[in-house]
Amino acid sequence: MWLAEQSVPLRRQVAVKILRADYYSHSMLQRFLAERQSVAIMNHPAIAKVFDAGATPEGQPYFSMEYVPGISITLYCNQKRLQIRERLQLFIKVCEGVQHAHHKAIIHRDLKPDNVLVVEVDGHPVPRIIDFGLAKSVAPQAGDETSFTRVGAYVGTPGYMSPEQADPSLGDVDTRTDVYSLGVILYYLLTDFLPFDPRNYNRESPSKAIRQLREDDPELPSSKISSHPEIQKLISDSRDTSVPQLLSQLKGDLDWITMKALEKDRALRYGTPSDLAADIERHLQNQPVQARPASTVYRLRKYLVRHRLAVIGSSAFLLLLLAFTINEAFQLRRTTQERDRADRIAQFMTSMFKVSDPSEARGNTVTAREILDKSSIEIDKSLSQDPELRARMIFLMGTVYQGLGLYSKAESLLKEALEIDRGTLGPNNEHTLGDSTALAAVLCVEGRTAEAEKLARETVDRSRQVFGVRNAGTLKSMHALAIILTIEERYREADELDREVFEDARSFLGPKDPDTILYTASLAATESALGRYAEAGKLFHQAVDLQTKTLGPDHPRTINSMNNLAMSLSESGHPDEAEKTAKVVLETERRVLGPEHPETLSAASNLANYISDQGRYGEAAKLLRDILEVQRRVLPPDHPDIFRTMDNLANNLSELGQYAEAEQLEKENLAYLREKGEHDTTVAGSAYNLACIYARQGRRQEALAYLRKSVDLGLAVHTGLQVAQDEDLKSLQGDPRFATLAAEAHKQALAQQTKSAHQ
Repeated sequence: MWLAEQSVPLRRQVAVKILRADYYSHSMLQRFLAERQSVAIMNHPAIAKVFDAGATPEGQPYFSMEYVPGISITLYCNQKRLQIRERLQLFIKVCEGVQHAHHKAIIHRDLKPDNVLVVEVDGHPVPRIIDFGLAKSVAPQAGDETSFTRVGAYVGTPGYMSPEQADPSLGDVDTRTDVYSLGVILYYLLTDFLPFDPRNYNRESPSKAIRQLREDDPELPSSKISSHPEIQKLISDSRDTSVPQLLSQLKGDLDWITMKALEKDRALRYGTPSDLAADIERHLQNQPVQARPASTVYRLRKYLVRHRLAVIGSSAFLLLLLAFTINEAFQLRRTTQERDRADRIAQFMTSMFKVSDPSEARGNTVTAREILDKSSIEIDKSLSQDPELRARMIFLMGTVYQGLGLYSKAESLLKEALEIDRGTLGPNNEHTLGDSTALAAVLCVEGRTAEAEKLARETVDRSRQVFGVRNAGTLKSMHALAIILTIEERYREADELDREVFEDARSFLGPKDPDTILYTASLAATESALGRYAEAGKLFHQAVDLQTKTLGPDHPRTINSMNNLAMSLSESGHPDEAEKTAKVVLETERRVLGPEHPETLSAASNLANYISDQGRYGEAAKLLRDILEVQRRVLPPDHPDIFRTMDNLANNLSELGQYAEAEQLEKENLAYLREKGEHDTTVAGSAYNLACIYARQGRRQEALAYLRKSVDLGLAVHTGLQVAQDEDLKSLQGDPRFATLAAEAHKQALAQQTKSAHQ
């Protein structure tokens, strides 16, 4: 094969194949002419095209064809780090090209990566099948046309030949031999291994190699990778995924499909390349594949995954069927039980969406809240005889209530699910531990951090003991505990736990797993709280970018990461950038969650803080008043968010000189903190704010009294403030009592700095 340039009528590069005049036999000439004719009659995007044919003045036959400036399909996929889905989509195009050849009655007989090149057209990979030099016609032959295969010798490439092609005693090779070769290419695309070692053809007799093809089954693709731990990471990296994810993708459908293509008995193999391509397409579309025995469980799971968007309102409930479907080993004994359970689910879901009173339906609108409220009442009647299923339904409804910001309802449902699962499944079951983690998270957002921490620690300890650290459920429980510690302002403990979760998730789940990205954002938040702003900013931007790409800009996790990024920008001294980011977060949450959702109100409160940090106290106070009005309407009267807003509003009113209202708000806040038994440093901060309000008014005695309380409670440890230089306390300067308090606060700060340095 030669690279040449055609000059007329078009100027282009072409590949010219020519037989040397002094080096070919009659059979080689016949094979060359057959290849030329085979390629000429084909017209498919995946097959290199013939442009011209003829003979030189010396009588040498030749033909010119499309020059393919590509590389082998396996090398291309690895160089571009194509993921499994992308490799399969490219492979389907190869199957379509081979199918076209078969429609033209041509068997390639030498399909291998070197004969399947890949070029990029408009940035997209396109395969080109070349070299039909060993092709065989399956159409009726005339005259002296033959298959040109010598008796007693195989024709093809070791490692890619089917058992029947490798056995020279067989003369009835048909299109299914190309299916086998495609199966070998698919095996290599998935694993970077061949099913059988082609070196057997060299170091053993051909008969032994043929016997291996005819008698031995290759390892499953997933097993092949599992059996080579020393290069698993290298293989998974070339597919832009983690080892656990790669093994998970191969197990099941792709193992079945590949092994069917590599069947020793061609009668059991895919009949055509299009059959193979169709099964791969079914896998990509989450439809049942023909290669796999289609059990009821398997078909149901495929249906649910394929239609997840269309049935998003009810898929969580339908997915429960998968957990309780028929176990193959006990199918006969459990069939009746599972049918009854399915009936109960169907009846329950029917009652969920049924509106008995036409007046309840406003046109065609029934809200998710109405469906949930109705379901939480009906569930006791519908599923009372199946506590395990009832617990799963209750848990799912609890998490949905949590997502809607209805924490009280979520708490009661999650507690009920936890109680049921402890009784039926035991305290060490993964569902029981999942209930505990979810309940701890709800208790935390309700402001009951002490309860939340106790439950979260118990869950983490038990999950580590039962499942180990390299477990998704354990990582989630550890992450929940880290969030609670962060809210309690125990940043060093939270940071250590967040870093452990982050490192384990990155190695166990992979860097692009949604949970790993979530843990990246959490670590960034604690790094920011500890003043490590450079590292925090890097992690935040990494998390936001990945979440935006994988989950979308409106996903709650993306919004939460952006919200934390804004906090980090503010803490690092960039309130203007924090404000810009916070405005995007608030606009998104108002659109996605609604204006009265607790997360929306929290985002608005953060925005007010960034505005205040820039000295725009009036604008911040107005926004905080609006927030406080909504919080008092939609949250419980003793919710901590209400008092945080009161504290922030008091600070801004004080800056505006509206001392009476600021004093009243801060006193309410201080009384609440004392009643709730909050940490001393938190109470100290509120007392310090009151001292500042009094000092600004010249009320020295009251200011000194509250300053004494704040220092006694550890103010400097909490804030690190240089009390003596605080402008808000300027009116107290010169008073020896103030000097004493300032010195005590400074001493506390130095002691805390020394302690932190040792830690």
